Amino acid sequence: MLSFIVVTFVLIAIWEGYKLIWLQMGWIRPVRPDNTTMPHVWDMIIELFRPVRRGGDLLILDLAARSFFTLREAFLGFVIGGIFGFALSVLFVRSTLLERSFMPYVVASQTIPIIAIAPMVVVWGGRLDFPQWLSVAVISAYLTFFPVAINTLRGLKSPDPTALELMRSYAAKPREVLWKLQVPSALPYIFTALKVSATASVIGALIGELPAGFGDGLGRALLTFSQQFGARSVKLYATVIVTALVGVIFVTVVTLVERKTLAAGSRDFEVELMTGRATG
Repeated sequence: MLSFIVVTFVLIAIWEGYKLIWLQMGWIRPVRPDNTTMPHVWDMIIELFRPVRRGGDLLILDLAARSFFTLREAFLGFVIGGIFGFALSVLFVRSTLLERSFMPYVVASQTIPIIAIAPMVVVWGGRLDFPQWLSVAVISAYLTFFPVAINTLRGLKSPDPTALELMRSYAAKPREVLWKLQVPSALPYIFTALKVSATASVIGALIGELPAGFGDGLGRALLTFSQQFGARSVKLYATVIVTALVGVIFVTVVTLVERKTLAAGSRDFEVELMTGRATG
């Protein structure tokens, strides 16, 4: 938390410092430091507490409601992509042939621009009578599964070969080797991937909301305010701040789950170790 606050203040100082120095020197490159292109940070914050339109809700309340809508789609995509990525990595670690055959296609899938895939997924989902929010979640899952699959595969291969041989010498079943040895060893890799996927799922939801035509999410707000950039750019910047905070909150939740899970696993290991010594 402290590091986040420090980095935030550093970024604000760089932003305002650039604006001050460039205005004093009369420079306009690489970015013109006027109040349209680079509004002051405090103007962005003040804008959050102004009505979106005359007689409407405050911008921060409107964006908060939109954030919950977008976060629902992102979380569902995060879960779907995480499960699919984990299952794919288990298949690959079980079969080298499958890994060699399909890994190039998994990598190639991430080279296709998501902005090109999103409209197709929405159209196909509509023809299959899927709810549009589910189509958006599928787009989020598309961005989520790849880091989970790659990192989990690496983690499942991380146990020492002697530990694997020991498990097999005790006639352990593949399922027991997976859940008692490989998955615990892979947890740090998995959670690293989940933190990356948390932000990717939010990006997928934002992009997916545009072709889906949703008016209730952050994606629509970003599009609307970007079209009004010349007249009121500060609204767009304020929306970007809230969108970034949504991603930060999501990653923070994953980090807290990681700490509790790894701490619980460490305690269980100590209990087993002490039990083994007492038995010995």
